[in-house]
Amino acid sequence: MGYAVTPQNSLVEICRFHGSQWGLKQPGPGCSSSKCSIVKVSTSHIACLIKCSCRSRSCLPWRVDDGSEKEEFSLRCRGLQISVCIDRDEFDQDEWRSSEDHNPCVKRKFKEQINSKKLANSSISALDGPYVRNDEETNNDILQNFCSNGKLKNASRLIEIMARQNQIPHFPSCINLVRGFLKVDELDKAAKILQVLIMSGGIPDNITYNMMVRCLCKRGRIKSAIDLLEDMSLSGCPPDVITYNTIIRCMFDNRIFDQAVEFWKDQLRKGCPPYLITYTILIEQVCKHCGSVRAMEVLNDMAIEGCYPDIVTYNLLVNFNCKHGKYEDAALVIYDIISHGMEPNTITYNTLIHSLCNLGCWDEVDEILSIMKETSHPPTVVTYNILINGLCKYGLLDRAINFFDQMVSQNCSPDIITYNTLLGALSKEEMVEEALQLLQFLSGSSCSPGLITYNTVIDGLTRSGNMEKAMGLYDQMLEDGISPDDITHRCLVWGFCRADQVEGAIEILRVMAERKHRVGNSAYKMVIHGLCKSGKVDLAIQVLEMMVSSWSKPDETIYLTIIKGIADAGMKEEANKLHQKLTEWKVFRERTLLG
Repeated sequence: MGYAVTPQNSLVEICRFHGSQWGLKQPGPGCSSSKCSIVKVSTSHIACLIKCSCRSRSCLPWRVDDGSEKEEFSLRCRGLQISVCIDRDEFDQDEWRSSEDHNPCVKRKFKEQINSKKLANSSISALDGPYVRNDEETNNDILQNFCSNGKLKNASRLIEIMARQNQIPHFPSCINLVRGFLKVDELDKAAKILQVLIMSGGIPDNITYNMMVRCLCKRGRIKSAIDLLEDMSLSGCPPDVITYNTIIRCMFDNRIFDQAVEFWKDQLRKGCPPYLITYTILIEQVCKHCGSVRAMEVLNDMAIEGCYPDIVTYNLLVNFNCKHGKYEDAALVIYDIISHGMEPNTITYNTLIHSLCNLGCWDEVDEILSIMKETSHPPTVVTYNILINGLCKYGLLDRAINFFDQMVSQNCSPDIITYNTLLGALSKEEMVEEALQLLQFLSGSSCSPGLITYNTVIDGLTRSGNMEKAMGLYDQMLEDGISPDDITHRCLVWGFCRADQVEGAIEILRVMAERKHRVGNSAYKMVIHGLCKSGKVDLAIQVLEMMVSSWSKPDETIYLTIIKGIADAGMKEEANKLHQKLTEWKVFRERTLLG
């Protein structure tokens, strides 16, 4: 028994032969009712049963003339090149029954399949709702509405229905849906929508593909990410530099270093552009995980594949070796630069100088500076800033000032970093007058002092106890339109307390409260301790009130300091009562005795 189908837009005639032959019969006198029965089925009625994939095929037993039983896997419409599956319940049940009475097992089994299929179809149709009856334009309007309102599941289900109805979904909505599912980590659902989009003739963009690749790499599915990369070109959207970078970084994160190198070589052989960014990232990762020697080997291997390094790649290797103290390897890299007809640039020299300054190798630093002056890459403001900062850290302030004078004489204008570095070093050495002179010089230059500059000098003045000049500089800040921050005020509070000028500290605390600047418990503690020490308990209690109102929580030490100040003022009875009350209120963790 068998069926043959003629796919047309009109009615289809299906001839079911009672013998072993399969045949197709067009309407006409040649079709005898004794040999075959003709059933008319609308193509719209069987559209949802068409399977576009050759992998999904129905399997029906049937007999041929020689009596052997075989399986017919699918009915293939050559015109459409798609498989067709037809429900058995669309045919006359009596004819079916009479033709299969000889095999009750087959009959029973097939009935079970029919019943289960009917249940599935009824549930699907119930879920599909009216979408199956809508045309393509209507469903696309609904799809865009779902996507606009963030209804991902509804939009996904609608796209599946449209695919079964041979309707082409709105491509921008599909792309948005894929991205939406990827953002909520629904990778499998995103992959299904992407497949429908491509099979419908849509071309995803690089952003969507790169999001998919990143999600695959995030889950450690590197092979799937590479497969997707291979499919990108076939879909009309070739991979870009971000695609390659993502996969290479993922490979190194998963510690498959050699495979990453081979992957990039393979892509170059397939015609991938030799992206320098990707190449530099590859060398950087090899250097980080496998060492600089292996990185140099990869560097030479890539040159054979037509991918050549530039000075940025070499600078990366120099920087890596210098940071890890491998100066011999750094020298080899520089030799390789020169041997390839390239010249180290300012960044190369600055990297070497920075590393040598950290080690205090001043003779080598002077040698590199001499080389720079003879090349087309003379020292820049960054070079001098590195030098001055390194010399100040080693306390070589005189040499730092000499380099500052050298900058000015060579028309290399210092920037705010230069001034702040020198001012910080002068303040630390309590060379207050020199710091103020340099600040005055800065004010007359094209580089105006900023908040950090003022804070640096004020901190130096407060450390030396020169509170009058510190407050004068504070007033100058305000005149220049620079608002002091909490760091400025904390420096002043600590300075007033160290100079035993606690009243001045209280005024700064009030300013901080008005500006809602954060005041640490240590600052309050120092002020309260200073007031109690000088017998000004009333002021200490006022500061305590300020502390509580600013949502700072006093600790045991602050309360004990106030109680001790009250006792030292000759009010021992009041001090004992206050201590007893605070103990009852469980301010103190345990029974604390007054000294």
